[in-house]
Amino acid sequence: MAQKEKDICETLFMAIFIHQILEHTDVSSRIPGPTVGIVGGGQLGRMLAEAAAPLGVDVIVLDPTPDCPAAPVSRKQIVGEFDEKRAFDQLSSFADIVTFEIELADTALLTHVEQTHDVTVHPAPATLALIEDKLEQKRSLEAAGIAVPSFREVDTVAELQQALAEFGSVMLKARTGGYDGRGNVPVTDPDDASTALESIAGPAMAEEFIEFERELSVIAIQGADSVRTLPVGENIHQAEILRETVVPARTDETIQERAKEIAREVLAELDGRGVFGIELFETTSGEILVNEIAPRPHNSGHWSIEGAVTSQFEQHIRAIVGWPLGETSLLCPTVMCNLLATVEETCSARLQDVETLLEQPYCAPHWYGKDEARPLRKMGHVTLTASGRDISRNELLAQARDVREAVSFEDPTSAW
Repeated sequence: MAQKEKDICETLFMAIFIHQILEHTDVSSRIPGPTVGIVGGGQLGRMLAEAAAPLGVDVIVLDPTPDCPAAPVSRKQIVGEFDEKRAFDQLSSFADIVTFEIELADTALLTHVEQTHDVTVHPAPATLALIEDKLEQKRSLEAAGIAVPSFREVDTVAELQQALAEFGSVMLKARTGGYDGRGNVPVTDPDDASTALESIAGPAMAEEFIEFERELSVIAIQGADSVRTLPVGENIHQAEILRETVVPARTDETIQERAKEIAREVLAELDGRGVFGIELFETTSGEILVNEIAPRPHNSGHWSIEGAVTSQFEQHIRAIVGWPLGETSLLCPTVMCNLLATVEETCSARLQDVETLLEQPYCAPHWYGKDEARPLRKMGHVTLTASGRDISRNELLAQARDVREAVSFEDPTSAW
């Protein structure tokens, strides 16, 4: 064999050999940082993976939907249900640390992951078990001396009517599984008690309807050796779905500082590292009450990608890995608007008039990559920043709403 042919053969052999080694090498050994397994591959998983990449952290997601929103920006997706042992075992075989972006993650399987695979789960499975049951969540906060709206367990029509007699109007809540307004039913008339309970279709709690000045949220981060909070946001809901977040909240500094203090008090009652979204009511009398807790990055913290020095998603990765937390300062006043599907029935997801977003110099669009548009489904969000401009938060909010109103998912024949 000629020397040139011999050299070519040796080169091909070496290339095949290296390919085989890489093909069978553990994913976590090919990158500078650890591998994080995320239970849930929706938009939160997608943005967590985007934040992890610059840190050298690899991400693998577990989600039942093939090619879920997080899949394109993750190294691997494991297709499996949130209560499927096989899928959790497979995720654990790749991951050094496991976290979750959805409360539907099975807490027993998360405990199994820690005990069987010696993989750390953050936040702790016990924390998820507590928070996913809204009644137990409220009982725990009340026992810790943290102010919450008055509440009571309701299992029957008579118990709900008794709660109405005691509180007046109530928000009837499913104890588990509710999100984006689902599982929340306002009730005022005792005659509506039976219908309301039927709509919940499961264990429920009744919470006193609060007359509030505004809804606030604090994104709080529990790190390995420190706790930090992002600036306080003001949340604007419609039909129980978050529509906009304004940062800083349009309230006085005393209220904002008290909200941060309460967030720290809440974290003291929870185990495990990570980001927690803490929703609060500022009442008309100036009291701060805890509404709900999310043991994960939260919709009301999406503004932080453009508006804070370190986003909530990067903070979560830093926290669960055990690295120092990032700076939490606000870069400039910021408004986040959710992009909800405006369709009347499910159709292919096609966003039209995207040019309106891209022509706005202070607007950052985020598209979640969902294939289907469903009525009021969160398809993306836009963030508008003041960015050195002399503009009020009210004006910024109006601009964000104008941008949002210019886009829709009505036309399934157009494409972004």
